[in-house]
Amino acid sequence: MDIVILPIHLISLVAICIMVGAIVIAYVKKLMITYALIIANLLVFALTFVFENEIIGDLGFRPIYLSAQYFPNVYTLFTSMFVHSGFLHIFGNMLVFFFMGIAFEQRIGAKKFLAIYLITGVCGALTHSLINLGSTTLLIGASGAIFGIMGAFAYSYPRDEIVMPVPIGIMIIMKIKVIYATIIFAALETVVVMFDVQDTTAHFAHLGGLVSGAILAALLIKSRGEKGQSGETIYYDAHTKQKSKKINFSNLEKLAETREQKEMLKRIESETVPQVKDIWLEHFLEKAKCPKCGKALNSFEGKIWCEGCDFKTDY
Repeated sequence: MDIVILPIHLISLVAICIMVGAIVIAYVKKLMITYALIIANLLVFALTFVFENEIIGDLGFRPIYLSAQYFPNVYTLFTSMFVHSGFLHIFGNMLVFFFMGIAFEQRIGAKKFLAIYLITGVCGALTHSLINLGSTTLLIGASGAIFGIMGAFAYSYPRDEIVMPVPIGIMIIMKIKVIYATIIFAALETVVVMFDVQDTTAHFAHLGGLVSGAILAALLIKSRGEKGQSGETIYYDAHTKQKSKKINFSNLEKLAETREQKEMLKRIESETVPQVKDIWLEHFLEKAKCPKCGKALNSFEGKIWCEGCDFKTDY
């Protein structure tokens, strides 16, 4: 059987460079992946607005691409996540992603966030393909990946409250717990699938992304912290249940003299992601001054000391 490789236009190659380039630049420069993905989606949409047939035809995914004859085009599992067919399509996706993505990325960090986004986007497309084997109908849009982020967020931090658009009759921007927002979106998708509502939306891709997001979160994201007897926060690995870090907040509270520093301590104490907690702790120690002489403090491996006097403590 001959392998068929569909031709790809130059403008589509430019779009692929935008997709990959935005992610690489954000990763190297340590920028938020959420912003990079939104910018990449908007830039590709701008190109699609002018070269719609070329980009959608080249970069959209079709279930038939999973067959041996068309398998070289399987790269569209990735590119289709950045292609949208109209203003309302991309606006709705990016609006939900903006509110959901930023909050979740701050929780788990860029690496895990990007992995969940890309993997669940692919899983969503594969789920759609299982229901539509051999179909030549195009699948485009970031919805599967966004539902993946939603599922992972709801599994990891269900009680977190975020501001986001929620479809309650009409789309309303409101503050809501992640788990409730996810239940609403999932329920709508399930109802549409059950009653076989005929529209052009790939609802099984959404559900596939949602479920795979929860599964990935269970595998990749550590569990929440717990309180120790002396008030310190103790973190456990989700699989080994071994202690990973603890903080003595009673000593740090003595160094919090300003309102800003007290707010930092509250943020550190409530933060459940070790990487984010460490960043806030480092920032707090940079701001803290010696309570005896007012000079800057040094810190290393849980110890704090002042070179200007004999002040010492730990955390």
